[in-house]
Order: sequence, then structure tokens, then C-alpha cells
Amino acid sequence: MTSMFSLVLAAILGLLAVASAIGFTLQRRATEPGSVATVQNLNARIRSWWIMVAVFGGAILLGETSTVVLFAFLSFMALREFWTLTPSRRGDHLALFLSFFVVLPIHYVLLGTEWYGLFSIFIPVYAFLILPAVATLTGDVNEFLARSARVQWGLMLTVYSISHAPALLMLETGTPPALLLVYLVVVVQLSDVFQYVWGKLLGKHRFSPNISPSKTIEGLVGGGASAILVGTLLYRLTPFSPLQAAAISTVIVVAGFFGGFVLSAIKRDLNAKDWGYVIEGHGGVLDRLDSITFAAPLFFHIIRYWFTT
Repeated sequence: MTSMFSLVLAAILGLLAVASAIGFTLQRRATEPGSVATVQNLNARIRSWWIMVAVFGGAILLGETSTVVLFAFLSFMALREFWTLTPSRRGDHLALFLSFFVVLPIHYVLLGTEWYGLFSIFIPVYAFLILPAVATLTGDVNEFLARSARVQWGLMLTVYSISHAPALLMLETGTPPALLLVYLVVVVQLSDVFQYVWGKLLGKHRFSPNISPSKTIEGLVGGGASAILVGTLLYRLTPFSPLQAAAISTVIVVAGFFGGFVLSAIKRDLNAKDWGYVIEGHGGVLDRLDSITFAAPLFFHIIRYWFTT
């Protein structure tokens, strides 16, 4: 695994080096205010990518425990961002406390100990029943259904869905499981990057201005096709054939798009541009992981049901 992962990491670092050089050149040549702002945003994104690649690559190299801990921390940050923007009432506080400090840790402990049976149902069954039951004890019935739904949505998106990415580490496919996680993250994130690049280069037709003003049809098609091509070429990281890799990377790209699209719709409903400001040029942790929320569970179950030994 180490040699294959090292090759992928070296390729990513090489791309970042090229991107940094391009960003430096564009910054020296940009003169108009609009161009300067675009280049500054691009360079901010590139700087953040250096940090994110270093953190993620370091966690993978350190082993499964460090990777699970990293994703537990990311889920905590994402859940915090979700509730920073989402309105809540005093009657929600106990359910929120349990979400952050009981449900989330137990869920990731179940993942770390590879207790798949309970991991798969703990949040969608037990937390689904217990948290609204606890909320009733406060006696606050104002918008109770909507408030309970927000608690469930927050947990499902930021904890349950995202945790299916590191859950790939518990699968036996004949391929080092860490490479499956790398494959998922690379395809999902490159899809976002390629959509951004193709959109800036060729984007003319807005896809859905009300939900995501920056997304264009040209960016979606060009970015999606580019990511699928990369996913196909990286089939050696997986137990897939090239044709299977093309099909599965298509699922990842489409699911990733709708993950970001749904989270964008929620942000617009909350009158927010970004979920947070932790990552320079990207927004918050949830802005960077929104595609993972839909792609990770689908990818995990495709692998588990059809490719495990």
C-alpha cells in the first residue's frame, strides 16, 4: 500500500506544485480588479489544498486509528458548522449536547472497533428514536417536528454519512483498504476542482442560479467527465476493472454533485454563502466535505456488497 499511495501522493503534490506556479504567474499578470480577485481566490484555494493534502496524507500514513480520529474531528467540526447556522431553541440543547458528546463519539468508536452491525444502525435507529424522546422532556412543542428533523439531518449528514469514508478501512477486498479511501477522496475532490476550473474557463450557462450561482452546465459536464477519466485511470488502486472503475467513479461524481447541491440548497434556505470560514478560499469544513456526504455511503455499500472477499 505504501508504494502505491506514495505514487498517488507524489502525483497530487506535483499537481499542486504546478497549480502554485500557475497561480503565481497569474497573480503577477493580473491587473483588472475582477481578475485580481479571481486569482487571489484561486491562490487561497491552492494554499489550503497544500494543508489539506498534508493532513489527510499524514493520517493515512500513520494508520487506521489516526484516520478514524481525523474524520471524527471533521464530523465534529461539520456538525458544529451546521448548528452554527441552523436556528435552534432552548428545548433543543439537551439533544444537541447528546449529539456532539455522546452519539458522535460512540458512533466513531463503533467504527474504530469495526462493529459494523451496530455502526450501521446506531444513528438511523437508536439516535433517531432517543433524541426526539429526550427533546420532549423539555416540554417545548413549538415547531417540534421541524426541530427534530434538523437534529436528525445534522447527524445523518455530518456524522453518519461522512463516517462511511473511513468505514472503508474495515472492508476486505484484496486491496489495501486505505487505497479505497484515497480513491474516493481523490475522485470526489477532483470532481469539485475540475468543475471549478472548467466553469471558470468555459462556463456560460448557469445550472441553477437560485441554489448555486457559480455552477455552470459546462463546468459540471467538463468537471464530471474529467473526474470520471481520472477515476478510470486509477483503477489499480481498487479491486475494479477499468470498466467497473468508470462506472463506479460515475456514481461517485454524480452522488458528489448532489451532495454539494443539496447542502447548497440548505445554505440558501439559511441565507448563508458558506458553512464556515475555517478553510481559506473554501469556506468551512462542511463546504469541503459536502460532496462526501452523498458519495461516501454509496461507494461504501457498492464495495461491501459486490467487492468484499
